[in-house]
Amino acid sequence: MALPQRGRFNPRFNRQPEPEHRINERIRVPQVRLVGDNVTVGIYPTQEALRIAQQQELDLVEISPNADPPVCKVIDYKKFLYEKKRKEKEMKANAKQSEVKEIRFTPGTDDHDFEFKTKHAEKFLKEGNKVKAYVQFKGRAIMFKERGELLLLKFAERLGEVGVLEGMPKMEGKRMLVIFAPKPVKKKV
Repeated sequence: MALPQRGRFNPRFNRQPEPEHRINERIRVPQVRLVGDNVTVGIYPTQEALRIAQQQELDLVEISPNADPPVCKVIDYKKFLYEKKRKEKEMKANAKQSEVKEIRFTPGTDDHDFEFKTKHAEKFLKEGNKVKAYVQFKGRAIMFKERGELLLLKFAERLGEVGVLEGMPKMEGKRMLVIFAPKPVKKKV
């Protein structure tokens, strides 16, 4: 059974996506605030601003449409888009994704193991990652919840210089856990 036709399909009719900025003749306001290189900054009628842009063989681009009057800049639009895309890519590359690293204890964790895991947690926090520390209770060890809580609080005390405790220890099933975030780094002026 064939589906009914709903009009004709014309492959040459592909709608161009709207550009994110209005340029040249698409600017439909009576006057604009004009900025840019080799331009006297001020408020101009739109037609005159367009004429100034054409004399310099550049585009009139609406930078801030919500301002009163809208701000337009005389620039090469393709170069403007290229630089904007490059800046966004650079910002994305510089943004560091933080991970959550896990450290597991048991209620009977020995002092040496505790120190070893504390050093690892410090390293993770200095790298900018979050640390999720938990005490895993197995079998009848669930009776020693206080031991687990004391262990996590001791761990929080040790990491006080490099990390911030996000909440008090809480139980989730057979685990008692806490999460540490790295301390914000103060930038030198």
